[in-house]
Amino acid sequence: MIITPKGRFLKLKMTKTFYSYSEFVTDLKILTNKIDQEFDAIVAIARGGLGIALMLGEHYDIREVYAINTIGYEGTKKLDEVKVFNIPDLVGAKKVLIVDDIVDSGDTLREVIKVLEIKYPQSSFFSASLFYKYTASIEPTWWVKEATEWIEFFWSEDLKD
Repeated sequence: MIITPKGRFLKLKMTKTFYSYSEFVTDLKILTNKIDQEFDAIVAIARGGLGIALMLGEHYDIREVYAINTIGYEGTKKLDEVKVFNIPDLVGAKKVLIVDDIVDSGDTLREVIKVLEIKYPQSSFFSASLFYKYTASIEPTWWVKEATEWIEFFWSEDLKD
């Protein structure tokens, strides 16, 4: 939204792009080529990171694949704070990979890492995402593409009528 010199609000149309399953698979292959170490566990930030965690768990033969839940958006509206819940049991995991579909503002990833570091100070946490915005407050350890517009992921769109 832009405020004009006369104090009027102009609504800007958000550019959106569809992200298909075939792009997802291609980008996961690129991501696995970038990741240069092994992990004891993978934690998906639900919901966007779930498919990534599943496929990386299979690729790396890691059975310790978990989900952590967050609420940072209501639709396309960003909330004032990120709520983190459903924290997995990572006792014994020395190196943990946290995955999500996109690091937009960075608030979600930053809060998840903060919560996990407090609960599991013996662990090292790394992060990976398909998309990253350069304006985010944190950069994932590994990422594939810069996000320059709103992304409609196939898992959010393909079952809509």
